[in-house]
Amino acid sequence: MISIIIPAHNERQNLSQLLPMLNSEASSVVFEVLVMLSCDSADGSGNLEVASNVKFVNCQGKGRSVQMNTGASMALGNVLVFLHADVRPPVSFLNDIEKTLNEDYEAGFFSYRFDKESFWLDINASFTAKDGIFTGGGDQCLFIKKQTFENLGKFDENQTLMEDFEFFKRMKRNKIPYKIINNDLIVSARKYESNSYLRVNLSNFLLVVLFKLGISSETLKSIHNKLLKLPYQHNT
Repeated sequence: MISIIIPAHNERQNLSQLLPMLNSEASSVVFEVLVMLSCDSADGSGNLEVASNVKFVNCQGKGRSVQMNTGASMALGNVLVFLHADVRPPVSFLNDIEKTLNEDYEAGFFSYRFDKESFWLDINASFTAKDGIFTGGGDQCLFIKKQTFENLGKFDENQTLMEDFEFFKRMKRNKIPYKIINNDLIVSARKYESNSYLRVNLSNFLLVVLFKLGISSETLKSIHNKLLKLPYQHNT
């Protein structure tokens, strides 16, 4: 069984599109969906009408790491999939995951492209099809065997930003076999629409470099919040 864990903060509109899409896939794979709502999510996401395999959970602690770890602890599946609310999976999403883990990989990611036509965004997305400095970001949808996730110590709940890169760093240190599936997810370009292309890329590059230099997550989050405008996270 696969457990899809979706951390969400004021994502009602995206969830109303994503959740039916997950259940429309023609697949024999058994799965559940755990939507982990932030403690201060206030847009009524939990009131959406959903299929019986979808559960909304109101998290007590703050931070995406807390949301995802709480979901992992509740998951019934032996495979965990961490999917962002504004990401749309390909048609063969679940089958791709099952096939990859049956090939002796313990984890994996997906390549992606943006939901907006842009030469520059296409260049960005092209880097997700292979290993590189940005591999392991949350938009790539980490999937991993639950036992492996637990053996690695789960997400670091003290990592308030870039928890995905920190976890991937531990994956590589422990030589966890993983695969990047070249079957594109569709990722929202809303961060680029709220900021300039150059500003987002410079911010991403700076944060990754500072993370690799060991700068604290509190400092990283402060820099991130100063550099980028994310008005969609404040919807009510």
